[in-house]
Formats: sequence, C-alpha cells, structure tokens
Amino acid sequence: MEIVKKNLREIAEQLQKKEIKVQEVVQACFEQIERTEPKLNAFITLQDQEELLTQAKALDTTGPDSNQPLWGVPLGIKDVLTTQGIKTTCASKILSNFIPPYDAEVVSRLKRAGAIILGKQNMDEFAMGSSTENSAFGPTKNPWDLRRVPGGSSGGSAASVASCQCFAAIGTDTGGSIRQPACFCGLIGVKPSYGLVSRYGLIAYGSSFDQAGPLTRSVEDSALLMEIIAGFDPKDSTSLEVKDLNFTQNLKTLELSQITFGLPKEYFGEGLDPEVQAKIDQLIQNIESQNGKVVEVSLPHTEYAIAAYYILVMAEASSNLARFDGVRYGFRAKCKDLTEMYEQTRTQGFGQEVQRRIMLGTYVLSAGYYDAYYKKAAQVRRLLRNDFEKAFQECDCILAPVSPTPAFPLGQHTSDPLQMYLMDVYTISLNLAGLPGIALPCGLGEQTNLPIGLQIIAPYLEDQKLLQIAYQLEKLTPRLNYPPL
Repeated sequence: MEIVKKNLREIAEQLQKKEIKVQEVVQACFEQIERTEPKLNAFITLQDQEELLTQAKALDTTGPDSNQPLWGVPLGIKDVLTTQGIKTTCASKILSNFIPPYDAEVVSRLKRAGAIILGKQNMDEFAMGSSTENSAFGPTKNPWDLRRVPGGSSGGSAASVASCQCFAAIGTDTGGSIRQPACFCGLIGVKPSYGLVSRYGLIAYGSSFDQAGPLTRSVEDSALLMEIIAGFDPKDSTSLEVKDLNFTQNLKTLELSQITFGLPKEYFGEGLDPEVQAKIDQLIQNIESQNGKVVEVSLPHTEYAIAAYYILVMAEASSNLARFDGVRYGFRAKCKDLTEMYEQTRTQGFGQEVQRRIMLGTYVLSAGYYDAYYKKAAQVRRLLRNDFEKAFQECDCILAPVSPTPAFPLGQHTSDPLQMYLMDVYTISLNLAGLPGIALPCGLGEQTNLPIGLQIIAPYLEDQKLLQIAYQLEKLTPRLNYPPL
C-alpha cells in the first residue's frame, strides 16, 4: 500500500518501530499534495518542504519517542487555529498576512505528541459557510467529484484527508462544520462536547458553539486524536476538568446488543434525499441484525433550530469580529481619517457572507430587537437541550442524517443564502445543546456514487461512549475506496 493511504494509527506505529523513516513519510505527503492540490485547492498555506524534510531528518537521527503517539506524523490544521510563525488567515483578506506569535492549545498538544504540521487548510471565511466557497483564496473542490463542494466550513481539511495529502486534520464545528465535510468526503468527523477541547487560539466565530475536533479515515484514528487534544486548559474559561479520557484504551469494550438507538421522527421526513434515507435504512437493518435495539424518539422543537441558531451565532459573530478593525493587526485600508479607515478596512477586508452575518447579528442585538430575537432564541436553545435530555431517557444515542443530500454542485446555493443555511438542518441542534456528535460514512449513493454519511449523537460529555458506538457501527458499513483523483 502507498504510504499516504495508510491510516494515522498504522503510520504512527510503523514510525515508532522504525519500519519507515519520517523523511519518507513527509516526502510522500508533499508528492501527493503536488499531484492533487492544483485540482483541490485544499491548502491556504503550506510549510516549506525543505524545512520540514530537514526537521524529519533530525527526527530520524534521534529516533522515535514512545511518549509521543504522533511522533513524525504529518497533519493538517484548519486555518482558524493559530499557529506560531505560520500564517493564520481564517480564509479572509482581513487576516491575509497575520502571523500569530503563539500556538492554539490544540496545536500545542499535537506538537507535544510529536506531530508535524504540514500547513493550514482552506475553509469558509471565519468558518461562515457550508461549502468552502466563501474563502478569499478560492473554493476547495470535492475529491470525489471536482464539480462539487467538499462541505464547509472545514472543507479544505476534509478534502485534504480524503485525498491522502495528510493522515488526519483538525477542523472546527460551530453548526456542523466538521461533520458535514466529513459526510461529503467520506470521512469520520468528531464534534466533541462543548468544553472538552480547549478553544484557546481558535479564532472565534460563535464562542458558545465553536469546538475543534478531528477529521480522519477511521474511528480508531479519531479516538487517538481526541485523546491527545481533549482535556482541561486553564487558558480557556469554558474548558472543563473531565477525568477518564482514555478513548483508545476503552474503544472496543462495548457491544451493539447493549445499545438502544433513537431515531428522531423530525429528522426523517420531507426534504431528505432518497439516497441518504436508503443508506441509513440499510444500516438500521444491520444494527437490528446484530441485536441492537432501535426506537423512535421525538425532538419536537427541531423546527425552530435553524432560526434560533442563526440569530444566536450571528449575534456572537457580530461581537467577536468587532476586533478586526485595522488598528492592531491584519489588513488596513489607506484612508485620511480614523472613521473612514474602520469603515473601509471592514468593507474591503470582509467577504459578502461575513458582512451579512455581522449586520444581522448587530441588528438582533440592537435596542428594541434584543428581546424579540436574541432573548427568544436563547430560550429556544434551552428547549432544544431539554428535548435531547428527554430523548436520551429512552435511548443511549441518536442516529440522524448529517446532510439532507450528498455533496451538491459548486455554485448551486451561493446566490441563495437561506438555501445554504438549510443544509445545516440536521447538525445545528447538537451545537445549540453542546452535545458530542460524530459523522460516519455509510456507503456511496447508488445514483451519484458520492459518499453518504450519518451522525451519531450522544449525551453531554459521553464522548467515550460516542466513539465506542461509532467503532461498532464502522464494522457494519462498507469501507469506501479512495476518491478517483
């Protein structure tokens, strides 16, 4: 098997055993990037090849470190996480030349585990989008079909992992931005419980929603990365002290016969593509054949989720993006006075979708509208969380689609923002409730030949159980081949 097609855990073990050199692995990744990147546009910033090969040579000389589970493994990072000495742009003109002086906590943990950072991957600007078409650096394309989107906002990371440019990547999920690209590109994508993974150094879009998580080619790889990036961080005020994060050690200790799966009736109705429905139905049959129990549950406030989510997240975006004003860092428009400089910097520096969300967020927070919109949306958020808590009294986890359709054509929804927002209909409730979720590929569509994904949702802070269930379901789904690039 080609080096780049090996899974993360497999390559990590071979490096530890000196069966392969770090230089060979890094070289293989760069060769794959050179071959595929002109078609995909998955990276915004790529590290210098000679510099990383020199670093790899030094690692080969000193030899592996058994305390570093990712020793010598090349990974990619979504360009919303700060990286010391490497440009961090958020796919925006306003940060096009920003080089952070520090690493995000997630990046620091990966480096301490021995990972090599290949570069920063493309995304929707400031993580605002569901297709990676809102990037100031051009859209990323889906490696399964270059005429289609890879999903968003972590589309560059998903396309990169799916096309074997790197062994795994770290994305972020505010309303489905890890799970939906994973679904469209045939990967595993984990959105952790809110507070489990540090947000320090994650450039904020919606502070009460954002979570970083892994995109990988196997559940085992995701468990390994979760073990490394999860855990308390005093630099993040929302970080939780959670014990027993031995995700890999406990991964295989659960049987499907012990699990009751809930199917929310609100998620399986009008608007769900027949191809998606068919693949999920097939998996449900497989679960029942393994003595897993499947019951219907209800999440009655689902119809209000999109409205509540977009009010709250745009309000937070309006507040968070106020700091980008051309004064201390990033792009600055050349103007005669301060007021004009603020105005022109933000007008020229932000893309259309980001401007739209800032304006809508400012509106719902303004005097006279706060109670009518923001306050009401926050109350709906509580009701949605209550729905999940009630549903979990009847089941251990919830099965749901990730997206209403497989990957859609580039440009299909760019002129209709509301239609684009509806692509998040099955993912955003989980973010509103702060719950953990994982996207899992369950085959290729019969007509489109594109990956179809489903998501598993677990109760709050039961991320370990989520990975255990995903590991068992992975055995019941057909293993996808690699994209025909």
